[in-house]
Amino acid sequence: MIQNIFDPDDQILFQMNINIEQAGQYAVVNNLKMYYEVHGFGKPLVLLHGGGSTIQSSFGRILPELAKSHQVIAVELQAHGHTPDIDRPLSFEQDADDVVELIRDLHINKADFMGFSNGGTTCLQIAIRHPVIVNKLVLGSTTYKREGMPPSFFDGFQHATLDNMPDQLKEAYLQANSDPLGLQRMFERDVARMKDFKDISDEEIKSIRAPALVINGDQEVVLAEHAFKLSRTLPQARLAVLPGGHGDYIGEICAAEKNSSIPYLVTAMIEDFLRQ
Repeated sequence: MIQNIFDPDDQILFQMNINIEQAGQYAVVNNLKMYYEVHGFGKPLVLLHGGGSTIQSSFGRILPELAKSHQVIAVELQAHGHTPDIDRPLSFEQDADDVVELIRDLHINKADFMGFSNGGTTCLQIAIRHPVIVNKLVLGSTTYKREGMPPSFFDGFQHATLDNMPDQLKEAYLQANSDPLGLQRMFERDVARMKDFKDISDEEIKSIRAPALVINGDQEVVLAEHAFKLSRTLPQARLAVLPGGHGDYIGEICAAEKNSSIPYLVTAMIEDFLRQ
């Protein structure tokens, strides 16, 4: 069931002062009332945000550029942004199944998928669990083994509180959903998932036949060495390591340099990869 919640003529101001039409809708998938937006025209490209994030906080800088040549379907996953939480565990596998159910509800047989951070891990699970629906993958700052992060990363979740969450991500959530209890719930869900993070085996990664573009920063929480290993374990993958921190290369909301031109370079690189 799909419910349109925006007038087609409504306009919304995106980051970087770019006005584009927002077509926000809900679809009920696997008992979850999932929020998604459709922008632009062309081959379908599905965007999956990072942990603790929303469509806008992960992709607000580059979404308008991608929508110039794609039908961009941007999703907010369980407990994130506009999408409420429900009484079931949060997992990358469940997120993958939810996204695929949405794409099928939209009568799309095959799509490209781009994920950032946790969204990249969800992309891997989509390609493993539902390979027929995947055309190409763009994997930004994607972890598939615990060794892909510094050891202190997982230790930090043992005593994490909402105060540890970047203010920009808190504000982005509250712009989508003004309920502070929802923000706390999202934080707790993401912390629990990361504390319980399980490696994806090399055999599962090698089973992915879709061409992939692996992107990483050279000074971020996902080790560049891990991105290199992922690109070499995937059967058909290219690698790009760019200067900067976590998500700087796509202009993620926490990026230190707000006026960097690197997101435009990366968008052009993504376009070239998807066009080939």
